[in-house]
Amino acid sequence: MKWLKHGVVWTPSGTRWWARTHATCPTPIRLDERTLRVYVQCRDEHNIGRIGFVDLDPLDPRKVIRESREPVLDIGSPGSFDDNGVFQTSVIRVPDGRLFMYYVGFELGHRIRYRLLTGLAVSTDNGDSFQRIQATPVLERSPEEQFFRCGPWVEWKDDRFRMWYVAGSEWETIDGKQMPIYDIRYAESADGIHWPAKGQLVMPVALENEHGFGRPVVRAGQDGYRMFYSIRKRDPARYRLGYAQSRDGLAWQRLDAELGLGVTEGAWDGDAVSYAIDVEAGGRTWLLYNGNDFGGTGFGIAERVQP
Repeated sequence: MKWLKHGVVWTPSGTRWWARTHATCPTPIRLDERTLRVYVQCRDEHNIGRIGFVDLDPLDPRKVIRESREPVLDIGSPGSFDDNGVFQTSVIRVPDGRLFMYYVGFELGHRIRYRLLTGLAVSTDNGDSFQRIQATPVLERSPEEQFFRCGPWVEWKDDRFRMWYVAGSEWETIDGKQMPIYDIRYAESADGIHWPAKGQLVMPVALENEHGFGRPVVRAGQDGYRMFYSIRKRDPARYRLGYAQSRDGLAWQRLDAELGLGVTEGAWDGDAVSYAIDVEAGGRTWLLYNGNDFGGTGFGIAERVQP
């Protein structure tokens, strides 16, 4: 694949209380013929994340039409699994017309840095606001996935919900800093709310030069499945992008080098690239993604110019 980078699409102005910085993990959904909505996590002055949106022109997603004035999903109540930040990774429309937003909740720890579990919020007003389906995670910690059950990508197909997500139970000290260890796993659900306590391992992390993955994005096509995902590298300790293919969505062949989108020295994405997601708009294929500092430089866009 070959991509033409078009730079940053949007970053917060810093004038809103909940969106001083960051535009992390762009998560698009086509709401109607005139609206390509991209949900992002923005952070307040205390570095706590809430979820808002940016509407893009569906004919040219380099153009911003509108941005949310308030968050569509705030942090949870004190003591909850998402009381220190929320972070969307997948938004889908279910058969009854509602939108399901799967999001990650940040819970700070003392002996470990944090715990990341998955919640579900639902919209009945076409994505302008979301309400939690419950106060507890839909991916709760379990004996084999103790600290991380997060980064989910969900699709509804053939009367079932299918999820690819990251999970793990380990921390490792890398260059003097405690870092998480997690793989990509797969699970299914009849209602999108109740999920098994353990997923099927579909992509193990290569521990010699990686320690984890970021939000996978899985697409089904005529020749099988393809996946974009983020790779948490050990050296340099920065995010890079990965790409894989599969016939069944379970057994994956990693083809990271074929993605063809890396850092650009000295630019907004000069240190890291992460949270890539492809979108069809205006008859072209685009890739939304983050650069440096987990979205601290906003989210940008690249246009696919070769297969």
